[in-house]
Amino acid sequence: MSTKLRQLLQVLSGTSLIGIGISLNYLANLGLGPWGVFHDGLSKTLNITYGRTIIITGIAVMLLWIPLKQRPGIGTIIDIFLVGTVADLIIPNFPLSENVFVGLLLIFCGIILIGAGTAIYVGGNLGVGPRDGIMVGLEAKGLKIGTARNIIELLAFLTGWLLGGLVGYVTILFVIGIGPVVQKVLPYVDMRNND
Repeated sequence: MSTKLRQLLQVLSGTSLIGIGISLNYLANLGLGPWGVFHDGLSKTLNITYGRTIIITGIAVMLLWIPLKQRPGIGTIIDIFLVGTVADLIIPNFPLSENVFVGLLLIFCGIILIGAGTAIYVGGNLGVGPRDGIMVGLEAKGLKIGTARNIIELLAFLTGWLLGGLVGYVTILFVIGIGPVVQKVLPYVDMRNND
């Protein structure tokens, strides 16, 4: 397999996994992850779908790249549109969980999929998504990538909470869970130093 094809496949599969993970989190009905809280508050405010809110947020967050000197790539564009599109394809077609144990299983799977998906497409080295551009920019400034992700998740949560997004007792699992998954998976799929 050529390097370019592998990179494209990593970006497409990684962003798709993130979209699925976000959908599982939403369907768990036990509270949302930090960005989910933000998207939920914003989607209620703007009266648009959850997935469209993800897309609009992605475009707006790219403005925060300027001070971090991050540059978009094809992976950035794919991330902006594919994650929200996947969420809008899944969420309306499945019922919200009414069982706590099923909900917890969906949350656990969602954290794994979002963390692994993030590592896979960041490692594809075709440009990162808007939220992860901030994470990678902070990594370049000396923070561990897991720590950078946790900081971003916490800020998204606080902003979303202020916007009236749904907060539940599992929200904290996302704050502390995604960063370590990214850090564990990334070394196996990282093509950023293969130029």
